[in-house]
This record gives sequence, structure tokens and C-alpha cells, in this order.
Amino acid sequence: MNIQIFGTKKCFDTKKAQRYFKERGIPVQMIDLAQKGMSRGELDAVLRAVGGLEPLVNRKAKDAPELLYLAYEEDKREKLLENPSLLKTPVVRNGKKATVGYCPEVWKVWEEEERGNIQKRF
Repeated sequence: MNIQIFGTKKCFDTKKAQRYFKERGIPVQMIDLAQKGMSRGELDAVLRAVGGLEPLVNRKAKDAPELLYLAYEEDKREKLLENPSLLKTPVVRNGKKATVGYCPEVWKVWEEEERGNIQKRF
């Protein structure tokens, strides 16, 4: 598994996601959105995986109403790239798959799929 976690150090769910993978011995790459935002390619991959912008928007962020007011999807994407605090965290990527928020039930499926792929190789 190739796990990337996009979140912030202050986010409780991001810490829980890190702990989830650490307890299972799965290495992760942590990207702190407060220091380094998501690249355009990463954001596009996550958007495809989660089915659009709606699940990604942190409605509690102070600039969320401004983002939701924008008419065009491209403008909304640009706003997310400019202001990563508008992203709901954690965003967890595993190749072309992604989740938003704390989703251990999905991550468990990823683990089982990975184990199944490893067993098929031998």
C-alpha cells in the first residue's frame, strides 16, 4: 500500500488516521496542509476518487461560504488549491483510491485487497 495522509497537526481525525496505519505497521507519507498544500494533480486525483468537490469541502471553515458561492467548478478547484484550510481532513490516498475524513472501514478493505493481491502473486 502507498498511503498518503493530507491533514494538519491540529486535526484530531488526522491524528487518528496516522495512528490507524501506524498500529498496523503500514508506512504513510504525511503531508501537512498548513505547510504544503495539495498539488493540482493530487487534488484532481482525489476529486476523481471521491466523486467531486462536495465531500472535500470543510463547511466549518470560515471561507467555506465564499467557496460554495462560486459558480464554476474550476474556480472552486483553484480556491481549494489557494486555501487548503477549506479541505475537510484527513484526505487519505492509496494510489487511485481516496477517502475524506476518518474512514477505517474503507482502509480495512484496502488492507484486505492488498493481502489478497500479495497472496495471488505467490
